Amino acid sequence: MTAPQTLSLIDDPERLEARLKEIPQEPGVYYMRDRTDQILYIGKSKRLRSRLRSYFNGHDTRPRITLMMRQVVEIEVIVTDTEAEALALEANLIRQHQPHFNVLLKDDKKYPYLCITWSESYPRIFITRKRRMAKERDRYYGPYVDSRTLRTTLHLVKRIFPLRQRPQPLFKDRPCLNYDIGRCPGVCQTMISSEDYRKTVQKVAMIFQGRTRELEESLAAQMEKAAEDLNFEHAARLRDQIAGLKSLSADQKVALPDDTISRDAIALAADEHHACVQLFQIRAGRLVGRLGFIADAQSGEYGAILQRVLEEHYQTVDPVEIPAEILVQHELPDGEMLAEFLSQAKGRKVSIVAPQRQTKAELIEMVERNAGIELARTQKFADRNAEAMQDLAEILDLPELPRRIEGYDISHIQGSDAVASQVVFVDGLPAKQHYRHYKIKNPEVRSGRSDDFASMAEVISRRFRKYAAAKAKGEPLVPGNAKSSDFPDVVMIDGGKGQLSAVVNVLREMNLLEDIKVVSLAKQREEIFLPGESFPLETDAEQAGVQLLRRLRDEAHRFAVTFHRQQRTTRMRRSSLDEIPGLGHHRQKLLLAEFRSIDYIREASPEQLATVPGIGMQIAKQIYRYFHPGDEDAIDNIPEPTNSEAVS
Repeated sequence: MTAPQTLSLIDDPERLEARLKEIPQEPGVYYMRDRTDQILYIGKSKRLRSRLRSYFNGHDTRPRITLMMRQVVEIEVIVTDTEAEALALEANLIRQHQPHFNVLLKDDKKYPYLCITWSESYPRIFITRKRRMAKERDRYYGPYVDSRTLRTTLHLVKRIFPLRQRPQPLFKDRPCLNYDIGRCPGVCQTMISSEDYRKTVQKVAMIFQGRTRELEESLAAQMEKAAEDLNFEHAARLRDQIAGLKSLSADQKVALPDDTISRDAIALAADEHHACVQLFQIRAGRLVGRLGFIADAQSGEYGAILQRVLEEHYQTVDPVEIPAEILVQHELPDGEMLAEFLSQAKGRKVSIVAPQRQTKAELIEMVERNAGIELARTQKFADRNAEAMQDLAEILDLPELPRRIEGYDISHIQGSDAVASQVVFVDGLPAKQHYRHYKIKNPEVRSGRSDDFASMAEVISRRFRKYAAAKAKGEPLVPGNAKSSDFPDVVMIDGGKGQLSAVVNVLREMNLLEDIKVVSLAKQREEIFLPGESFPLETDAEQAGVQLLRRLRDEAHRFAVTFHRQQRTTRMRRSSLDEIPGLGHHRQKLLLAEFRSIDYIREASPEQLATVPGIGMQIAKQIYRYFHPGDEDAIDNIPEPTNSEAVS
């Protein structure tokens, strides 16, 4: 760890010069650290010593860089063999450490991705807003700006090619209707080999890689071959697929005189807070993809933002997807390095150009115009959230804007499977990483006997007990930075005065009532109640602050109901199996994983039941006897289990 009293390098010229002399004049990556050993910035360079010296010679007067250099007390470097290695290493390190002064892309789930799960034997294709990188073989395309177009494209693709239509089989021993009408090749019953199915999925991947024309030419060649072999049925299917592909891209023309070169064009529009970036993918004169990214705006660093987006994007694509030419709105700070990296990955020259006139410049203007439209939408959404939080602060007489708001709801059916939800809005937006479920543990709440007041009091007690313990010890409720704490500014209870009174009583017992701003929102008239008040606040159900609480309430209700249904379904699936002696929770899971439902387990023979791992013949007989109490003859005719079976 760096000593707290250590001067910054800019204030210690002798140590700075000695450190710079130690740094080699080779390509690599550098770290800049502060007094607490935190990484402030990660960068790359062809010549490390020259790049680092440029930071301290005073030529870069940007306020952000000036502020950073005042905090730098140590520099570390990692030397690489090539510039391309330095670029790849820098991108991975930035993703891992998220330094404050680097350009960071926001993953706000605004734009969707298309995922192909190549890690599975039979890959799935679906749209998601969560990009999970745990499985390296899975491939994500996007993020796409127009989610409606993406869904339409995927829908048409599933009509053109026979693909897996359902995440789970509908029947255990036969395919569903999708197989009969030619929409699915029978994946659930393995009526197609994994190798053949992956070939079909590879054709779909070519569409989202922008290689539609290449795919059309390949299918046309296969169609001609099938016709020559007198396989007219197969040729007709290929003909229909080609027609579907042409209709898919019929309206995606972009007026470019040269339709033989693949290009990407990138531009941004920015305000004081956000930069909206658009990346147009043009292949053979067609606009095949429009991707969107959001970054924190940094004044005067638009080229750095574009470079960061391009580095992040091209790190995850297949080499065949890298275009021969990339048009950029602003000059990139390390454009030559990125071009060399992409050329090496693609296996042929890739050029990065900032056009100033004619058709290419007009294309950049079109991309910038679209980015401006997205920025306006982002600004409008942000302004609406800010207005709602300001209005809520005025309604509840809060000292500042409520950054973190929590909502709670109870869900059950006459007391059975009672659960609760905790949802969180941060800056007016759902923060799903902070959502929580609760199973009601109160023994008085059971089937036929419900108590929403006691259930809500239990949930609030469990949620804030650590704060009650901290306050009892005299510790601060919000340790460290308040903005990083999970302590809420407002707690909203779904219900009226009864639910609110139950929560107030438990908070008073925990000595937290003065620290937590708690309100309730009644459904009938959207009325807001405060503790100790007999009448609701005078509000309009349509004003911005009340609408924010309504969105929070509706989300809490949805989350609670969903969890309740899951618990109820699980209980109903296992209720019959729980009554079978010797069949514990683990063996129930094994049976349900194999047979999918209680109905299939009921229809299975003892021999079929015994094939499940962990289920021997003795337990199989018990299961069969439970579902067929009058069919003892079938059980008596089954041979006695061997010693190994008896042991299992």
